[in-house]
Amino acid sequence: MNFIIELEQENDGRWIAEVIAFSGVLAYGQTREEAIAKVQALALRVIADRLEYGETVPN
Repeated sequence: MNFIIELEQENDGRWIAEVIAFSGVLAYGQTREEAIAKVQALALRVIADRLEYGETVPN
């Protein structure tokens, strides 16, 4: 499964990454790579929870 991740650098230098397919799935990182790694891990946890509870998962 591929995620579309939107990245933006904040005024304080931190990066914020958001998975577009999952509302509210976003994470901050000190670097671009850290933000991406954190948001990917969070998205996988959301997918696991949805599957566990029989909810749908976006393609």
